[in-house]
Amino acid sequence: MENILPRREARENAFLLAFSQTFGDIPLQEALDNHHECDEEHPVDVFGQRLLRAYYEHSAEVDDLISAHLRNWTMERLPRVSLTVLRLGLAEMLYGDEKKPGVVINEAVELTKKYGADEDYQFVNGLLGTVAREQGLDAEPEQL
Repeated sequence: MENILPRREARENAFLLAFSQTFGDIPLQEALDNHHECDEEHPVDVFGQRLLRAYYEHSAEVDDLISAHLRNWTMERLPRVSLTVLRLGLAEMLYGDEKKPGVVINEAVELTKKYGADEDYQFVNGLLGTVAREQGLDAEPEQL
Protein backbone atom coordinates (compact mmCIF):
# COMPACT_ATOMS: atom_id res chain seq x y z
CA MET A 1 0.00 0.00 0.00
CA GLU A 2 1.29 3.46 -0.96
CA ASN A 3 2.18 5.79 1.88
CA ILE A 4 -0.12 8.84 2.08
CA LEU A 5 1.50 11.95 3.55
CA PRO A 6 0.05 15.27 4.63
CA ARG A 7 0.04 17.57 1.58
CA ARG A 8 2.68 19.91 3.04
CA GLU A 9 5.11 17.05 3.61
CA ALA A 10 4.30 15.55 0.20
CA ARG A 11 5.08 18.88 -1.49
CA GLU A 12 8.31 19.23 0.44
CA ASN A 13 9.46 15.70 -0.42
CA ALA A 14 8.61 16.25 -4.10
CA PHE A 15 10.59 19.51 -3.96
CA LEU A 16 13.59 17.75 -2.40
CA LEU A 17 13.59 15.12 -5.14
CA ALA A 18 13.13 17.70 -7.91
CA PHE A 19 15.88 19.87 -6.42
CA SER A 20 18.29 16.93 -6.38
CA GLN A 21 17.57 15.86 -9.99
CA THR A 22 17.98 17.25 -13.45
CA PHE A 23 15.01 15.64 -15.15
CA GLY A 24 16.42 16.26 -18.61
CA ASP A 25 19.26 13.88 -17.80
CA ILE A 26 17.33 11.07 -16.14
CA PRO A 27 13.82 9.71 -16.77
CA LEU A 28 11.34 10.69 -14.07
CA GLN A 29 10.43 7.10 -13.20
CA GLU A 30 14.10 6.23 -12.73
CA ALA A 31 14.51 9.27 -10.44
CA LEU A 32 11.47 8.16 -8.42
CA ASP A 33 12.73 4.59 -8.19
CA ASN A 34 16.22 5.70 -7.15
CA HIS A 35 14.74 8.08 -4.59
CA HIS A 36 12.51 5.35 -3.17
CA GLU A 37 15.51 3.06 -2.72
CA CYS A 38 17.87 5.70 -1.30
CA ASP A 39 15.77 8.12 0.74
CA GLU A 40 13.33 6.48 3.13
CA GLU A 41 13.34 9.62 5.27
CA HIS A 42 11.63 11.73 2.55
CA PRO A 43 9.24 9.39 0.72
CA VAL A 44 7.43 10.69 -2.35
CA ASP A 45 3.81 9.58 -2.12
CA VAL A 46 1.17 9.42 -4.86
CA PHE A 47 0.38 13.15 -4.54
CA GLY A 48 4.08 14.04 -4.76
CA GLN A 49 4.49 11.79 -7.79
CA ARG A 50 1.56 13.54 -9.48
CA LEU A 51 3.20 16.92 -8.84
CA LEU A 52 6.49 15.72 -10.30
CA ARG A 53 4.73 14.18 -13.31
CA ALA A 54 2.79 17.40 -13.94
CA TYR A 55 6.03 19.35 -13.99
CA TYR A 56 7.88 16.72 -16.02
CA GLU A 57 5.12 16.51 -18.64
CA HIS A 58 4.66 20.29 -18.88
CA SER A 59 8.22 21.47 -18.21
CA ALA A 60 8.51 23.45 -21.44
CA GLU A 61 5.27 25.36 -20.81
CA VAL A 62 6.14 25.95 -17.15
CA ASP A 63 9.63 27.20 -17.99
CA ASP A 64 8.26 29.44 -20.75
CA LEU A 65 5.80 30.94 -18.27
CA ILE A 66 8.54 31.61 -15.72
CA SER A 67 10.79 33.10 -18.38
CA ALA A 68 8.00 35.37 -19.64
CA HIS A 69 7.66 36.89 -16.15
CA LEU A 70 11.31 37.62 -15.52
CA ARG A 71 12.39 41.26 -15.66
CA ASN A 72 16.14 41.83 -16.14
CA TRP A 73 16.79 38.21 -15.15
CA THR A 74 17.33 34.95 -16.97
CA MET A 75 16.37 31.45 -15.92
CA GLU A 76 20.06 30.64 -15.47
CA ARG A 77 20.44 33.42 -12.89
CA LEU A 78 17.50 32.38 -10.73
CA PRO A 79 18.43 30.69 -7.46
CA ARG A 80 17.93 26.94 -7.87
CA VAL A 81 15.60 26.71 -4.85
CA SER A 82 13.34 29.44 -6.23
CA LEU A 83 13.34 27.92 -9.71
CA THR A 84 12.47 24.45 -8.41
CA VAL A 85 9.69 25.81 -6.18
CA LEU A 86 8.30 27.90 -9.05
CA ARG A 87 8.33 24.93 -11.41
CA LEU A 88 6.47 22.66 -9.01
CA GLY A 89 4.08 25.41 -7.90
CA LEU A 90 3.10 26.36 -11.44
CA ALA A 91 2.74 22.72 -12.45
CA GLU A 92 0.41 22.14 -9.51
CA MET A 93 -1.61 25.33 -10.06
CA LEU A 94 -2.05 24.83 -13.79
CA TYR A 95 -2.05 21.05 -14.25
CA GLY A 96 -2.86 19.61 -10.81
CA ASP A 97 -6.17 18.09 -9.78
CA GLU A 98 -6.97 20.18 -6.71
CA LYS A 99 -7.09 23.71 -8.19
CA LYS A 100 -6.21 25.51 -4.95
CA PRO A 101 -3.78 28.21 -6.10
CA GLY A 102 -3.86 30.07 -2.77
CA VAL A 103 -2.71 26.93 -0.97
CA VAL A 104 -0.05 26.26 -3.62
CA ILE A 105 1.31 29.81 -3.30
CA ASN A 106 1.40 29.64 0.51
CA GLU A 107 3.20 26.29 0.43
CA ALA A 108 5.67 27.55 -2.19
CA VAL A 109 6.45 30.58 -0.02
CA GLU A 110 7.04 28.35 3.02
CA LEU A 111 9.36 26.03 1.06
CA THR A 112 11.31 29.02 -0.22
CA LYS A 113 11.61 30.47 3.27
CA LYS A 114 12.88 27.13 4.56
CA TYR A 115 15.38 26.31 1.80
CA GLY A 116 16.06 29.56 -0.06
CA ALA A 117 17.83 32.84 0.63
CA ASP A 118 16.27 35.40 2.95
CA GLU A 119 14.16 37.44 0.52
CA ASP A 120 13.60 34.90 -2.28
CA TYR A 121 10.13 34.02 -1.01
CA GLN A 122 8.88 37.48 -2.03
CA PHE A 123 9.86 36.86 -5.65
CA VAL A 124 8.23 33.40 -5.63
CA ASN A 125 5.06 34.81 -4.07
CA GLY A 126 4.87 37.64 -6.61
CA LEU A 127 5.45 35.50 -9.68
CA LEU A 128 2.98 32.77 -8.65
CA GLY A 129 0.37 35.37 -7.67
CA THR A 130 0.75 37.17 -10.99
CA VAL A 131 0.37 33.96 -12.99
CA ALA A 132 -2.66 32.92 -10.92
CA ARG A 133 -4.34 36.27 -11.63
CA GLU A 134 -3.45 36.16 -15.34
CA GLN A 135 -4.85 32.63 -15.61
CA GLY A 136 -8.08 33.66 -13.86
CA LEU A 137 -7.38 31.46 -10.87
CA ASP A 138 -8.52 32.45 -7.41
CA ALA A 139 -5.23 33.05 -5.59
CA GLU A 140 -6.84 33.70 -2.21
CA PRO A 141 -6.05 31.05 0.39
CA GLU A 142 -8.91 28.81 1.39
CA GLN A 143 -10.69 29.84 4.56
CA LEU A 144 -11.04 27.13 7.18
